[in-house]
Amino acid sequence: MDLRIFTEPQQGASYDTLLTVAKATEDLGFDAFFRSDHYLRMGASDGLPGPTDAWITLAGLARETRRIRLGTLMTAGTFRLPGVLAIQVAQVDQMSGGRVELGLGAGWYEEEHTAYGIPFPKEKFARLEEQLAIVTGLWSTPVGRTFSHSGTHYHLQDSPALPKPAQKKVPVLIGGHGAKRTPQLAARYADEFNIPFASVEDTERQFGRVRAAAEEHGRKGDDLVYSNALVVCVGKDDAEVARRAAAIGREPDELRANGLAGSPAEVVDKIGRYASVGSSRIYLQVLDLHDLDHLELIASEVQSQLS
Repeated sequence: MDLRIFTEPQQGASYDTLLTVAKATEDLGFDAFFRSDHYLRMGASDGLPGPTDAWITLAGLARETRRIRLGTLMTAGTFRLPGVLAIQVAQVDQMSGGRVELGLGAGWYEEEHTAYGIPFPKEKFARLEEQLAIVTGLWSTPVGRTFSHSGTHYHLQDSPALPKPAQKKVPVLIGGHGAKRTPQLAARYADEFNIPFASVEDTERQFGRVRAAAEEHGRKGDDLVYSNALVVCVGKDDAEVARRAAAIGREPDELRANGLAGSPAEVVDKIGRYASVGSSRIYLQVLDLHDLDHLELIASEVQSQLS
């Protein structure tokens, strides 16, 4: 089971804070550092000092880390033109020596679009489908040839399809709870399917849909990596769990029900339940980015039991 650290910087984090967490992620032996792609806080957080851009952040981390994978859950399709996104991701992949992964979603948080003057189209899923076709098409076009796309939402004519990523194939992540269109999109474009904040039962059901869609598309169901994203709150005892839960404005019992919370033994047991339905990777949503002792505890008492 791969454990990856997943952050939500829109809730309040500077680049320096993210760099500290990313370096701890690397030093403690976690597989990857991922971040969300949002420009506006959610809930009661003050969001200070303000938002950081996902791909600018990852570009910086690409030069200041050496081993960990770097990526997004999920880049908002509404924020970037697909041709520009293909250039950005390819460049960061080169800067990292081939350690980047692209999670791409349709975008959903209308308030952040309003706050920063970003168009929020009604039909986002069809745009996402074209974006995936364009980004992957640009990367897979042989050097010396051109790429064109004529769709409903985007038109590219004779693009040189440059630059290329350092990796032969940048892993593409698609995720969500949708019962029909999401599995079909994953079957066509995804290297990994991620379901966020889902129960074991809902995870098993959605993984089954994606496997079936992949097979209908002529792929093997096991061609994809299957993963979860879950909030994490681990403590050596109940008092430490309660303290960490309070720091992120949550209740221990709620976190135990809906995330990975409790003692290391409790969390290892629940991870095993996700593994039993096909999950091989978990993105640990860490909400208190200043509590590095939390990461150390997870590494020493949880991750060590999963290898």
